[in-house]
Amino acid sequence: MLRHFQMFADYNRWANARVYDACAHLSDAEFRADKGAFFGSAQRTLNHLLAADRIWLKRFTGKGEAPASLDVVLFEDFADMRAAREAEDRRIIDWVNSLTNDDLGRIVSYSPITMPTKIEQPLGPVLTHVFNHQTHHRGQVHTILTSLGKPSLVLDLIYFLRGEGERWQ
Repeated sequence: MLRHFQMFADYNRWANARVYDACAHLSDAEFRADKGAFFGSAQRTLNHLLAADRIWLKRFTGKGEAPASLDVVLFEDFADMRAAREAEDRRIIDWVNSLTNDDLGRIVSYSPITMPTKIEQPLGPVLTHVFNHQTHHRGQVHTILTSLGKPSLVLDLIYFLRGEGERWQ
């Protein structure tokens, strides 16, 4: 099971890089345009993903910055946000690579930002949520890009596995 999560961490890095590559071609106005996604714009959605990952990694590791809000704008500047995303993806990969199979069963205790109640769950399913959450919101950014008339992105896991992620097969 650990190898599965290592693959997802690598896939997550790859997919995020593709989304950022596509967003790099947007004008600032397009990047910030509210296109009706849950967080409105590509800029705000990508900030949300970075904020959520920081929150989860702080819960998992006890280290790092964790914003107090899910809709915080951590970075106004695209280049700064991209550099932070790349660093966070590296941090996720390094942390997942430090885990053991036994770690996946350990109980994680946390309080959701949206509901200040203590929650206790095994790490494995929570980590699955983290990667699924990334996929969900990357899909929203994909929709924003296509609504702006930009080319469609190929973000499928199987596409990753047929190319750069071949080592995971």
